[in-house]
Amino acid sequence: MTTPSEVAPSLSEQGPERDLAVSRYRRFAAWAGRVNLERKLAIVLLVATVGAGTVTFGAMTGNLPLAVDPLSILLLLNLDLVLLLGLSALIARRLVILWIERKKGVAGARLHVRLVALFSLVAVLPTIVVATFSFLLFDFGLQGWFSDRVSTAVRASLAVAQSYLEEHRQSIRSDALAIAQSLNREGVSLVFNPNRFNRILDAQVRVRSLTEAIVFDGGGQVLGRAGFSLLLDFNPQIPDWAMKQAQDGEVVVLTAETEDRVRALLRLGGFSNAYLYVGRLVDPQVLRHMDTTNDAVRLYEELEGKRSDLQITFALIFVVVALMLLLAAVWVGLAFANNLTRPIGRLIAAAERVGSGDLSARVEIGDSSDEIGTLAEAFNRMTGDLQSQQDALLEANRQLDHRSRFIEAVLGGVSAGVIGLDPSGEITLPNRSACDLLSLEPEAMRGRKLAEVAPQMADLLEEARRRPQRLSERTILLDSGEGAARTLLVRIAAELDDGTIIGFVVTFDDITELLSAQRMAAWADVARRIAHEIKNPLTPIQLAAERLKRKYLSQIHSDAETFEICTDIIVRHVGDIGRMVDEFSAFARMPAPVMSEEDLAVLIEQALFLQRGAHAEIEFEFERPAGPVIASCDGEQIGRALTNLLQNAVDAVADRAVKGAKALDPGRITVRLIDDGTLRAIEIEDNGRGLPTTDRHRLTEPYVTTRDQGTGLGLAIVKKIMEDHGGDLSLDDSPAGGARIRLIFPSPEVSAETAPPANANARQKAKVHGA
Repeated sequence: MTTPSEVAPSLSEQGPERDLAVSRYRRFAAWAGRVNLERKLAIVLLVATVGAGTVTFGAMTGNLPLAVDPLSILLLLNLDLVLLLGLSALIARRLVILWIERKKGVAGARLHVRLVALFSLVAVLPTIVVATFSFLLFDFGLQGWFSDRVSTAVRASLAVAQSYLEEHRQSIRSDALAIAQSLNREGVSLVFNPNRFNRILDAQVRVRSLTEAIVFDGGGQVLGRAGFSLLLDFNPQIPDWAMKQAQDGEVVVLTAETEDRVRALLRLGGFSNAYLYVGRLVDPQVLRHMDTTNDAVRLYEELEGKRSDLQITFALIFVVVALMLLLAAVWVGLAFANNLTRPIGRLIAAAERVGSGDLSARVEIGDSSDEIGTLAEAFNRMTGDLQSQQDALLEANRQLDHRSRFIEAVLGGVSAGVIGLDPSGEITLPNRSACDLLSLEPEAMRGRKLAEVAPQMADLLEEARRRPQRLSERTILLDSGEGAARTLLVRIAAELDDGTIIGFVVTFDDITELLSAQRMAAWADVARRIAHEIKNPLTPIQLAAERLKRKYLSQIHSDAETFEICTDIIVRHVGDIGRMVDEFSAFARMPAPVMSEEDLAVLIEQALFLQRGAHAEIEFEFERPAGPVIASCDGEQIGRALTNLLQNAVDAVADRAVKGAKALDPGRITVRLIDDGTLRAIEIEDNGRGLPTTDRHRLTEPYVTTRDQGTGLGLAIVKKIMEDHGGDLSLDDSPAGGARIRLIFPSPEVSAETAPPANANARQKAKVHGA
């Protein structure tokens, strides 16, 4: 038993031998490829197969000048088989390689397969059709040759020839008997008179159209003759069996070796041991026809016996020819397909490279000057032109990208929104400010109509289209959702080229804050004038009403109660007007905030303490972080803002209506202090009547209110306070059904950078109060 230690050295020894064999095979394969060995071997096999098939055909049909025995034919058939198998192996190898290339998707492989299949089909179908019809025709011919009518005719012709000869035999038999009877009547006397004997024989020969007649005895001596001397001397070669039958009294009919005459032999009874021997010539032409007929019948019978052999031979010949034609057609198809698909494959490979973006692909033309070579040259010219055009386009695109980046950088630094439009009104280039103002991403704007993105600008765009020489300008109100709105100043200019519109440029600015500031400034001026013009006469009016009440109430005896009520109404309304004037004055002379570090939770607790005491029927909740929330702000102003917002919430809860027969839930106001690192805000949420759905963005404007007794200055003051602190005021709907207001503070870093110094603020505040 072989151990592993013995196997390992044997494997290690086989390794170098295997590598050497592989190396030799690769060198042989490379040499075969260089000399095109496969094609040369295929041509040799093809020529040898055609030659061997031709020789085999000649041998089987007997057309070779040399005699061929069955063994030689068998050897020729085996040689044909070997050559066909060799050629079939080469073709099968090429077909397998072609099939593998088709499976791998090699360029031109499918066309290669189709061409080979087409050539094979074109070759084999006619071959099969011709072979089938030839075999059928041959079989029908054999059936016609060996039919009953032909066989009967051939045999009848032989019978006719034989009957003709037999008729001569019967005729000469009758003539011999008649002559014998005539001689027997004369008897022995004729022996002694030879002349008379000869005259009688001559007369009988002439009468019966015989060519010869002779009478001889048993010793061979001639007793009489007639007509013989004209032909040849008497030296009959009579067989012994004929003499014996004649002695027995029979008439023996003999035919000469040359078959040109018929003779009869019989014994004469009137003579002693004498015999009559007569003869008659037969027509030589008839005899030749008889010989031909005999040979034809013999050949016909021989061929009829070899009928199946002829069919097999014919079938083998056609099979060999069909295989030769098929293999030759397949090989020619392979060679032609190789020559055709090789440049087409190179074209396909180059086209795939071009399709993948490599325009440097070129097709090797070689020495080909046919249409394929012309196509390759055209392809190379095309790829060259495409490459040069691509280089030019890439350079132009680089320049355009550079310019586009420059333009985008310029537009990106512009605070106004800028949008580029094509002649149809589709957006081509929006800057970042435009996207922010319209609350859309650049990708969502490009390719869309301006009328879809901003319907408020559609009429202005049509105006610019109608009057391209003039700048179209208009102020529009843009709803940004959730009740908020922006006021935009929009300008649209048409871009012209020789009087034709090639695009539009849309610019717009957000003037919401500007208008708000203008309105705030206007209302502040109005408030100052009102406070100045109204507050001065209020004190005298109030003092006069009070003095009238004190001095004249006791003197009036008629309807004193009415007098007291009227003076109280004057005093009360003067007080209300005074408080309203104080609010106007406070709004008009809003002092600058004095920044200091304040705990927002403490400010909220102070504001809630006052509201809880005044409105016990409402539930107040405070949600806050665990620790203090320190912010840089003016505690007095923030407290005032909180008081205004809480009072608005209380009023909203108090103004709730009863829906149907069921009252609403008890009033609830929740205050949340939010500080999560990204947002610092105070949120006040109630379950009151909520905010209006329309014109919500105007609630922070002065003198805009939804309550009958409101002045419309509360939210305006709160917004002004938050703007002075660098923050914002947010108005939203509460999920509980009321309103949710947020005081949003800036982050500590922004607050530290934007807050003015405390002493400056104090001086400014003191200055305002002094005024």
